[in-house]
Amino acid sequence: MTVASHTIREYISLLAEKGLLTETNAAGAADTPVTTLSFNSMEAGRGVLFICKGAHFRREYLTDALLKGAAGYVSAEKYDLRDLNPSGANGPLYIIVSDIRKAMAFMANLCYDEAWKKLTIVGVTGTKGKSTTVYYIKYILDVWLESQGKNPAALLSGVENYDGAVREESRLTTAEALELHRHFSNAVRNGAEYLVMEVSSQALKYDRTLGLIFDVACFLNIGEDHVSDAEHSDFEDYFRSKLKIFSQCEKACVNIGAGDFRRVAEAAAKSAEIVTFGTAEAADVYGYDLRSSENGISFRARAESFDEEFAAPMRGVFNAENAIAAIAAACCLNIPADSMRAGLKKAKVSGRMEIYEDGKDRIVIVDYAHNKMSFESLFRSVRIEYPGRKISIVFGCPGKKAMDRRRELGTLAGRYADFVYITEEDAGEESVEDISREIKKYVALQGCDCAVIPDRGEAIRRAVAASGADSVLLVTGKGRETRQKRGVKYVDTPSDVEFVKKYLGI
Repeated sequence: MTVASHTIREYISLLAEKGLLTETNAAGAADTPVTTLSFNSMEAGRGVLFICKGAHFRREYLTDALLKGAAGYVSAEKYDLRDLNPSGANGPLYIIVSDIRKAMAFMANLCYDEAWKKLTIVGVTGTKGKSTTVYYIKYILDVWLESQGKNPAALLSGVENYDGAVREESRLTTAEALELHRHFSNAVRNGAEYLVMEVSSQALKYDRTLGLIFDVACFLNIGEDHVSDAEHSDFEDYFRSKLKIFSQCEKACVNIGAGDFRRVAEAAAKSAEIVTFGTAEAADVYGYDLRSSENGISFRARAESFDEEFAAPMRGVFNAENAIAAIAAACCLNIPADSMRAGLKKAKVSGRMEIYEDGKDRIVIVDYAHNKMSFESLFRSVRIEYPGRKISIVFGCPGKKAMDRRRELGTLAGRYADFVYITEEDAGEESVEDISREIKKYVALQGCDCAVIPDRGEAIRRAVAASGADSVLLVTGKGRETRQKRGVKYVDTPSDVEFVKKYLGI
């Protein structure tokens, strides 16, 4: 991809202006052009300025990038690399900074010429419901944009990224800064005027979105999650990180039913115009008469300029709450109500509340539910919609992050389900068996029967085989994702949907 070329001097000046530059040897090469930035040594070549970042960064990645012709490197640590440039006393060109994540965000913004400023951007954060809400907003926007003869909105989510040039499965809820700005640039170059994105607590804490101003920031809810040595030290750190989105937005949509609403509203009011939404009558966008049936969800929503019926094809009353959030965001963008209705009526979210039946009354629901709040919502919805049926579930927990999920999800599964299958779910650098044993003890404390089956495909096969006309099987956590994190790599695997359809014979 071609982007505007900037010189080493421009990047150094930017980093100095931001107070991040600590040392450089670039004086004699300040006019060297930089065609792009990268932290992936496989992308290195002439004109690339290489960025050293990440917990798993190794010196050999840098030497590989330099040997491939990289113009130099940016790092929080200086490396002795004189052996790569015997004729130069200082070795390869380097730029040392005090904070590599902040530096990367500012440099990415320069590299892609502030492309985000040409977009209207909606950012959605919260503990649960982010993906569903961004899809709902995109469907609403796309109906309205089509009526205006304009290109569809770009989408950056925990499910997939689509920027007009690239459609890809996501690895992170919110991409790293370099990738984020690349998506902004692609979206602009391909004629998009709007972009909807999930904004994770990690993205806010570690400055992936630093420097951006969201036209609308939507705050869905807050619950305990992502507490670990690699993420947030405690709930307060998690909450503060989420609230950072309000320091970089023009308008704030806030769920009136969010945990600690007063604190959330106070944070939003410091810098943004606030629109509240929710199922409490005091909300600016008030959703009421929520219903769920085999055809999806329906409800009424009342705002300043309308009081109308809405419907969406996804089941689960909790999805109506996400739809109300999307309506509030659309109100902030002055989208007409008829586009909201038409967009929601079409809305589908890959891997969310996908229901499969085999003609023998066996029902399997594939959903991305993966934390305490989403588990509780899913179980409660299933109990309401399938009264009297037994519930079984297939799930796991990730390695080295969100450590409390093992206790929380194990406890909830044991409390609500009749049988639990514990399996692999992005175990990463931990053992699937060790994670599963930890979950199992919490399931057992609730008096629920369970089985540990590390192979996810086999776990789903056995769960489907054991299900019957009197039960509902939930397969949660991965949806339509086609990769598992094993070690530090992502390995291609069939998705939960593929497994379910195969073993149901549909």
